[in-house]
Amino acid sequence: MTATGRKLPAHFLSYSIVPYMFWTIGPAVTIIGRHAKPNRTPGNCLPMASRTDASPTTDTLPHADLARRFAATRRLSLDLAAPLSDADASAQSMADASPAKWHLAHTTWFFETFVLRDHAPGYHVFDTRYPYLFNSYYEAEGPRHTRARRGLLTRPSLDEVRVWRAHVDAALQSALPDLPRAAHMLVELGIQHEQQHQELLLTDIKHLFAQNPLGPAVWDETAFASEVAQFSAVSGSASEAAGAMRWVKGAEGIVPIGHAADGFAFDCELPQFSALLTPHALASRPVTNGEWQAFIADGGYHTPSLWLSDGWAWVEAEGIDAPLYWREGRQFTLAGWQPIDPAAPVAHISFYEADAFASWAGARLPTEFEWEAAAAALDPLGGQQLDVAGPAQPEAAGGDTGLQQMFGSVWEWTGSAYRPYPGFRPAPGAVGEYNGKFMSGQFVLRGGSCATPRGHVRASYRNFFYPHQRWQFTGVRLAKDL
Repeated sequence: MTATGRKLPAHFLSYSIVPYMFWTIGPAVTIIGRHAKPNRTPGNCLPMASRTDASPTTDTLPHADLARRFAATRRLSLDLAAPLSDADASAQSMADASPAKWHLAHTTWFFETFVLRDHAPGYHVFDTRYPYLFNSYYEAEGPRHTRARRGLLTRPSLDEVRVWRAHVDAALQSALPDLPRAAHMLVELGIQHEQQHQELLLTDIKHLFAQNPLGPAVWDETAFASEVAQFSAVSGSASEAAGAMRWVKGAEGIVPIGHAADGFAFDCELPQFSALLTPHALASRPVTNGEWQAFIADGGYHTPSLWLSDGWAWVEAEGIDAPLYWREGRQFTLAGWQPIDPAAPVAHISFYEADAFASWAGARLPTEFEWEAAAAALDPLGGQQLDVAGPAQPEAAGGDTGLQQMFGSVWEWTGSAYRPYPGFRPAPGAVGEYNGKFMSGQFVLRGGSCATPRGHVRASYRNFFYPHQRWQFTGVRLAKDL
């Protein structure tokens, strides 16, 4: 039975136990401090996944591989923006979002500022007016244009930003073989940073287009159908059914949490420490649209007892009665208005909504430690993630055993506040300003989404948002105590 007295769908009652490049923060901070100009170290610059800086953990960064990945990352950003007009790319739908043109420009400013300006002898900034326009909120870089007014930047044009990008890309590729290791590390950080902005570019343009009564599509329905077919072919999923949700027993006892392996990590994933997990189980897959429709039909948005106090106040103040982008049995996507697939994971829900649904279902949200312990043995390259430009949209899971869609599809809300790990210390100088200062009032999400570039996330990756925010591809996986 639900908290409102309605019988749960049969699959909620199903139960099976299924057994379950480079860097530590210290060395990188030292290197950055030694080679960069005073007060010119990069820090966090975006309101999304892991808004903290990273540090390398390996001793070498082969510049040929770095050059290849840099070029691929920069090319994907342009591909994502290719369908947009100058007007599309210049508009801003809300203060939390940024214009697509701004994303293209800001990521270029990052490489120009922290790599070329600070490490390439003889390089001159392309346009000395641009740092004021395209700095995000790096205090050490001086004054900047107000975030909420980025949509007023009709100049430079989209084409002018593309010219600037080409100039910076050519200069960096030319300089890369002779750059010091510290600069190579900053190029890697810039790649990771741009991947975050690629996801933001998609979710921001989706929010913008959703405000248009015409419901315009960024990509047409042919591209949308291709996206569905591609994931279905890989996963074996079918939109007709999502397979029964089962409970998968989680790890118990002392488990390692945080990043400790080779490869890139943001410092909010550090240092690794031990956490105690009590007996629990995780749902085998995320909650689906069909299950969310049952929540709505059972009065979930009209039952105060299901909601946290702040969440109920938000529902009443904002008139919330469905996930973002839902309207009369349809949902807005990057391919325009489409039917709601009942088997696909629900997306664009807030922490408040996720928590209320869990209460209705007689469950709870997982902790981030439970989630990470479960994901540690899984392949973070798997699942529905972003490979090419197109209308990213979560698709139904395939199969019915084990944990499905832990990586990709939708970011999964956890019940854990975004706070520092034991032993976390902000780095000295400007870099430290952008680490710990965001660890207040936000909740952790795990796993990546259909709009996250493949290869960007890992089991220890921590995304975080405020509890009311839902314009990202955010969903929920249930948990319960055993």
